[in-house]
Amino acid sequence: MPTVARTMVDTLHASGVQRVYGIPGDSLNGFTDALRAAGTIEWVQVRHEETAAFAASAESQVTGELAVCAGSCGPGNLHLINGLYDAQRSRTPVLAIAAHIPSEEIGSGYFQETHPQELFRECSVYVEHVTHAEQMPRLMRIAMREALEKRGVAVLVIPGDVALKEITAAPETIRATSSVVTPAEDALASAAEALNGCDRVTILAGAGAAGAHDELLQIAERLQAPIVHALRGKEHVEYDNPYDVGMTGLLGFSSGYHAMEAAETLLVLGADLPYQQFYPQGATVVQVDIRGAQIGRRTRVDVGLVGGVKETVAALLPRLDAHASSKHLDGATKHYRRTRKDLDSLATPSKRTIHPQYLARLIDEAAADDAVFIPDVGSPVVWASRYLTMNGRRRLIGSFSHGSMANALTQSIGAASADPRRQVVALAGDGGLTMMLGELLTLTQAQLPVKTVVFNNSSLNFVEVEMKAAGFVNYGTGLTNPSFADVAEAMGIRGIRVETSQDLPAAVEEFFAHEGPAVLDVVTERQELSMPPAITAEQAKGFTLYAIRTVLSGRGDELVDLARTNWRQLF
Repeated sequence: MPTVARTMVDTLHASGVQRVYGIPGDSLNGFTDALRAAGTIEWVQVRHEETAAFAASAESQVTGELAVCAGSCGPGNLHLINGLYDAQRSRTPVLAIAAHIPSEEIGSGYFQETHPQELFRECSVYVEHVTHAEQMPRLMRIAMREALEKRGVAVLVIPGDVALKEITAAPETIRATSSVVTPAEDALASAAEALNGCDRVTILAGAGAAGAHDELLQIAERLQAPIVHALRGKEHVEYDNPYDVGMTGLLGFSSGYHAMEAAETLLVLGADLPYQQFYPQGATVVQVDIRGAQIGRRTRVDVGLVGGVKETVAALLPRLDAHASSKHLDGATKHYRRTRKDLDSLATPSKRTIHPQYLARLIDEAAADDAVFIPDVGSPVVWASRYLTMNGRRRLIGSFSHGSMANALTQSIGAASADPRRQVVALAGDGGLTMMLGELLTLTQAQLPVKTVVFNNSSLNFVEVEMKAAGFVNYGTGLTNPSFADVAEAMGIRGIRVETSQDLPAAVEEFFAHEGPAVLDVVTERQELSMPPAITAEQAKGFTLYAIRTVLSGRGDELVDLARTNWRQLF
């Protein structure tokens, strides 16, 4: 008779799950032994459980399917929590198996005791404790269904002794359902009235526009509307798109910011841009989202439409008048071309140091047409958002909603595990890489050919920019780094270090030509500023205070370096 653990493994296999990420431990032994005995699901052993959850999050985002991670009792499954927060906020289905202490010891303050069902509640759509063997099939069915249908994290807490009990239940097959959601007729009529009754419409499109590229271009043409994209929408929106005018938000382009500001009516399609200050004041807002609770979360909304972007736009199009004037669109696209030219002029070689923009441009030009790019939170996200070119086949994923450091390397493990033949490029900051440095060994052990680019500026660079903008003198942000190329070589990974611009093109070519995992350690300019699309008076005041305080603290030479590095952006 099979055990509870074996039935769990057989249900996962029957449901299409191909691997589980984690670290073994005593309370998890029944489950990992069932994986070994079944031989149907790969066990991807990582060096830290946080990586297991981030890897599952990335796999799910790449495949669109349920991904699974597991952790032993107490600290083991507690380490999952950061990556699970990322999956939950990225709205991607992940099942976490959280092993628990022996049933009879719960509540006694036993060794490694926690209460996982309470700890994981905020970062999940479902969390439940399996107290009896007979509960498991039903609770597992519910957990998997909740994760798939709500596009989030489900946590199944199971004591090690319960996992070893025998059970007669047969394994089940749990797969996602598909549906089409279209707004009601009166809501569509209200949206059409708002869109037909104005001259200047701007579209803000996000990740919810995935799969709706043709419909997006059709409605932009009908309304003569520029399309601004949020960061998570970049891979779905900007390619083959004559209406695209770039990003907005803190990482965005000035052209995206101005296209939003100039709008009489803003049409939000599957976007959840969190920064209220980047929404236009006084504009009529029409928002489309398949989750009704998202309507009006970021800004006041006049017409809310609950539905998928693809089907909602298709239902709207017959109701929309063709806008005769292209003045708003022409002005926005002209601004975008000028902005794009300015950004490209910054991505050039320097005789003195390596500008991170130049590195990002070379990576973009040399990477595969179907590469998966995963930038670390911080300055690598800025350069990725501005210099990586999407084409409908490339992917861009990251910790864009949760905003955790160390996501590039950890998520690359999941993306590469899902398809080892597909090029995966981790754009790592030196701070993020060193936070989870041990996972380079996972690339070696699992034979994953991830290409890791290190933006090595010896600092928590984006934090320094935030400090300067707020008027603070940099403090506690410097990093003393080794040669990451040497570290990689010691771990069985090809390591390449570059310190001058003239050596960079050849190094990038060698880096991508290597068949296995490789680390490109590039010493980049520390003082490079990632200028936001609109400089506020408060930020200008902050930079002035920073300059004064820096001089008074005896570090005035930093101002000289700052000016020398960024004169191209300031003049």
